[in-house]
Amino acid sequence: AQNVREQTPLAQSFTNFVTINLVANAQLAAGGTAAMSFLPNDVTSLASSCGATYINVGTLLPFYRDALQEISEHLSRHGCKWVLDPVAAGVGVARTEILKGFKDYPPTVIRANASEALVLHDMWQLGDAAGTDEHNGPAGVEAADSVEAADSVDAAITAATDLAAYLALHSPTHTGAVAVSGEVDLVTDGRLVYRLPGGSAMMTKITGAGCSLGGVTATYLAVADPLVASLAASMLYNVSSGAAERASHGPGSFQTAFLDALWNVTPEEIASAPLYLA
Repeated sequence: AQNVREQTPLAQSFTNFVTINLVANAQLAAGGTAAMSFLPNDVTSLASSCGATYINVGTLLPFYRDALQEISEHLSRHGCKWVLDPVAAGVGVARTEILKGFKDYPPTVIRANASEALVLHDMWQLGDAAGTDEHNGPAGVEAADSVEAADSVDAAITAATDLAAYLALHSPTHTGAVAVSGEVDLVTDGRLVYRLPGGSAMMTKITGAGCSLGGVTATYLAVADPLVASLAASMLYNVSSGAAERASHGPGSFQTAFLDALWNVTPEEIASAPLYLA
């Protein structure tokens, strides 16, 4: 957190246009610099100047499939760090094709909820590749529905560790991480698994909380390795959302208080957030 505030790193985003404003504001409030674009040439030309890139597939337009394949291939071939948010994984043919395509050019960090991590694990067929048993749940929308009904991050531990191991295997630095958001967050690098309790349920009452976390994870990734970046971003969000809930009176004031908290929280407060090895 201190390094981010001292260096104000640039992390660009190709993100959900419904939540793009909150993503940019959260990156700025966390101490970074934001750049937003939907043009492949724009993103690839800026990639080498950015500390990291954030890609979010939450809202799709027809040109996204080719654009995102071009971007992910460029990032992979040039060793650029990037964060993937596989929003609504398993919903729709176009989104499925995009997410399946990322397997050949994988990100550095995946930030997802439990259902998205499970569906992406099935899409990429990583059970055997990562040396663990393949998830046997239903694929696609059915997988998302079944996990959301169970509402359990624990159900995604194997999927998350498999995914993180796959990211590390294909990374030039042999490092990768997966962060799974939930009532108690999970962050893993494929070997170590951390659980992070805390945060506010009010985060589910505003649009873009998870999207903005992906953007801030990219901001942290610009100055830290994948595991540290993912842990620090999640801890920042837990501390800040708790402070925002105490200061707010509803979703509108919560979002404002949350951005203020991202700005005002200290590195010492982030470091003191609850964290334990699973």
